[in-house]
Amino acid sequence: MFDRLEIRVLPPGHRFAAQVRFRVNGEDVVESAVDVGGRGPYAADVLPADGLGPLRATGEPERVELGEPECTGGCCGFLSVLVQRCGGVVQWSDWEMPYIGTTRPPEFHFDADAYDAELARAGADGWWRTDA
Repeated sequence: MFDRLEIRVLPPGHRFAAQVRFRVNGEDVVESAVDVGGRGPYAADVLPADGLGPLRATGEPERVELGEPECTGGCCGFLSVLVQRCGGVVQWSDWEMPYIGTTRPPEFHFDADAYDAELARAGADGWWRTDA
């Protein structure tokens, strides 16, 4: 059985530009892992207009930052994962965690077609892009 990925772009706030939150099987990955509060990556960094952002899964594993503690990743480290396509499966594995207040997420496996469709859906609107 595959895990279910949902990507949401949150509106910009007083401290941050629009950011992305990842829900897997209904649970916010950053909130679940970074117990001291945190934020996701900036939408412009992971959902670029050309669709070739770091979340795009290929046969080569790529480390992607999914979040950081409220104190910033430069202080305590980032929540990151290796993203890789293995045939019809996209795998998120080998988590690296911020220094404090973290719970390591499990390895996730997504149907590659559903994963690609979710990336396309999340990036299609683009209301948060500065050039939109």
